[in-house]
Order: sequence, then structure tokens, then C-alpha cells
Amino acid sequence: MRLVIARCQVDYAGRLTAHLPMATRLLLVKSDGSVSVHSDDRAYKPLNWMSPPCWLIEDGNLWIVENKAGEKLVVTIEQIIDEISHDLGAEPGLQKDGVEAHLQELLAEHITTLGDGYALVRREYPTAIGPVDILARDAEGASVAVEIKRRGEIDGVEQLTRYLELLNRDPLLAPVQGVFAAQQIRPQARTLAEDRGIRCVTLDYDALRGIEPDEFRLF
Repeated sequence: MRLVIARCQVDYAGRLTAHLPMATRLLLVKSDGSVSVHSDDRAYKPLNWMSPPCWLIEDGNLWIVENKAGEKLVVTIEQIIDEISHDLGAEPGLQKDGVEAHLQELLAEHITTLGDGYALVRREYPTAIGPVDILARDAEGASVAVEIKRRGEIDGVEQLTRYLELLNRDPLLAPVQGVFAAQQIRPQARTLAEDRGIRCVTLDYDALRGIEPDEFRLF
């Protein structure tokens, strides 16, 4: 990872053209070849960038970043204020937050939340592309893969779809159905899941923990 704070001008030429006038910015060069230009008021989003595969050529104060489509990001540097390079090492990947991990434990303990007759086969069932949160069997003995999220987004549905494609190649498991379980499921994610034959289940975290709701009830 290379971080360069510089006073620079940036021009992009490709399907669109863009120009950033001379100002102090952060230039971020990653080991995957990507280059992005950041200001101090855009949170994580860059002002402009070039995604890999691309190539950086440094010619004095001129940086030219070009991709295989011939698009170019040209950075004209007036002054380099600071620069640092550091090897971050291998990325271990995103780990589930505490709530997601606890949801998985609770749902495994109370697997009949998914339906009468459900039985747990295994948590973190291994596949070639990562572990499935829960593998279960329904009342008829059919295999069910369960992906658990705190917030159900489209990327979670895509992840479960990839797991199902792999699991259904195993004659000992196929056919494998999918369940997308989350505390909240976005409408777009629900639509995509149902279109792919994946059942959606909304999880009540407090109910799984055995906590009674605070609101008043008539009976």
C-alpha cells in the first residue's frame, strides 16, 4: 500500500472525461494495481480512480494510469508533501460481527424456527468457496442451506446462490434448498431471493434469546 499526499491536478479520459483542478489530495496506490484519488471530505469514496487491471507509469511529476480499454487517469503533481509505503500482508477476510455470530448460534439451537421437523446437520458447513452458516434438513429429510445476516442485502442472496450451486453438485446432498435468514431483509433482496426459489425468514433476535417484548399486551 502506497500513500502519497500531494498537490496535484487529475484528468480522466475514457468513456467520459473529468477534470480535478490543482489541490492537495491523497493518492492511494494498492498492490492490486488500483489507483484512487481522495479528498478530505468524501468519507471513503474517491474523487476519481482506476480499477485493476491497470498500469501506473511515473514520468517525473506525471503519473499515467491506463487500463486495458485504453482509458487513462493522468495525475500532474506539483508537490509531494508526504509519502509512505507499507506491506499490509495477506487479507484474512471479513469476519462476522457479534450479532451475526450469535444469530447463527441461536438459530442452530432453535432450528425449528425455520419450520416444524427441521434438524441441524452442522454449523459452518465447509465448501470450496467458504462455509455455509447452517446446513439443516427439513421435515422430509431434504437438505437446506441457511445464510444468516443481520441485514439482508442483495449480496447475501448472491452469496447463498453460489453456495447452493456448489452444494447441489454433491449427490449426497442434492437437491439442496436455500433459506435466507436475517433480522431485516431489504425488499430488493427478498425479490431476488424469491425469484431464485430461496425462502426468506425474518429473525427476531430477542425472541431467539428468550427475551419477552417490552410492549404491553392484552393477554
